[in-house]
Amino acid sequence: MRIGYFLSCEEYTPAQLVEQAVAAEEAGFDALWISDHFHPWNDEQGQSPFVWGVIGALSQACRLPVTTAVTCPTVRTHPAIVAHAAATAAVQLEGRFVLGVGSGEALNEHVLGDVWPSAETRLEMLEEAVEVMRELWTGDVVTRSGRHYSVDTARIYTLPDQPPPVYVSGFGPKATSLAARIGDGYISTKTDADLLDQFRRESGGKPTMAGTKIAYAPTEEEGVDHAHRIWANAGLPGELAQVLPSPQHFEQASQLVTRESTASSVPAGPDPQVHLDAVREYVDLGYDEVYVANMGPHYLDMIAMFGKDVLPELRSL
Repeated sequence: MRIGYFLSCEEYTPAQLVEQAVAAEEAGFDALWISDHFHPWNDEQGQSPFVWGVIGALSQACRLPVTTAVTCPTVRTHPAIVAHAAATAAVQLEGRFVLGVGSGEALNEHVLGDVWPSAETRLEMLEEAVEVMRELWTGDVVTRSGRHYSVDTARIYTLPDQPPPVYVSGFGPKATSLAARIGDGYISTKTDADLLDQFRRESGGKPTMAGTKIAYAPTEEEGVDHAHRIWANAGLPGELAQVLPSPQHFEQASQLVTRESTASSVPAGPDPQVHLDAVREYVDLGYDEVYVANMGPHYLDMIAMFGKDVLPELRSL
C-alpha cells in the first residue's frame, strides 16, 4: 500500500504545485498524482498549467514517483506527442514515472475545434493511441497509418531504460474492460467495488490506483465552504463531466449542487479521524495506491497533519 499526494493543476500555480510536492515528500507521502487539463473545471479554480512543464520542475525538486491522472492522448494531443513528452518525463524522473491515460473530457479536448466523439469511439481511439505510444517507445523508426492516427518516419531519441507503465482509467464497465486488457494498471476515483473486482478479474490482478479529495481547514464549516466554492462540480452526476465543453457550462450545472450535498460528501475540517476514515474506505477496498488532494488554501497544514496523524495510522493497518 502506497499513500500519495494528488497535485490539482486546476487549482494551483506551478510554484504552489512544486511547493506541495516538496512538502509531501518531507511529510512521508510515497508518490504523486498530477492532473492534466487545458481548462480548470470552473473559473473559481482559476489555474491550469501545462502538466509536462510542471513535471520537469518536480523532477528537480523531489524524488517522489509521478503519475499523470490522467492524460488524454487522443484528441487535443496526438499520441506521438504524448509519447515524446512521457519518455522525457520518465528520463527526468529516472524511471519513477507512470503515464495514466483516459478517454478525456470535452472540457479539455474540444479546444482545437475537433468533433467530440462518442464514448465508444473515444475508447477505440484510446486503444490505438496506446499502441502508437508503445511502438514509439521501442526507439524504432515508426511509420503507420491507423484508423485514427498516422505516424510518418518518427523516432523518439530520448528514452528511459524501460518504457513507462501505462495505467488506464475506467469509470464504467466498458472502460474498465479496456483498462484490464491494454493497461499495466488501473486508475479510478470511485469507491466502486464492482468495477474494482471486474478489473482484478479481467486483468489477472494488475495494480490499481485511486484518488480522492478532502478539504482541510481550521473548521469544518470553512472546509465545506472551500469545497463548495471551488469544487462543486465534483457533485455533478452521470456523464456531464465528459460532455460539458467549458468552465462556464460547469459553473451553470454546478448551481444544481447544494452546499448541503457538498457537506455530506466531502471530508472537511481539522479532525484527522475524518480524513483517515475517508482514505481508509479506498484502502479497505484493496486499492494498491491511494492519492489524496486538498481543496482550498490550507494545503501545507493538510500535508503536515497527514504526515503526523494519518499516514502512520494507515501504515499500521
